[in-house]
Amino acid sequence: MKKTGELPEVLEVKDIQEYLGIGRSQAYRLVKSNLFHAVNVGKRILISKKSFLDWFEGS
Repeated sequence: MKKTGELPEVLEVKDIQEYLGIGRSQAYRLVKSNLFHAVNVGKRILISKKSFLDWFEGS
């Protein structure tokens, strides 16, 4: 499991999966839940580290 300081500034679904220690399909469901901002770029889904951590920390 990655630590907060090890996360890149722009996350992909696999980064969220590793950080939270969850499965791939659960990570995709979380990203598609719109709890934090995610952007589709072609086939990639990108999430800002700040947006994700704000959600994770309850801000």
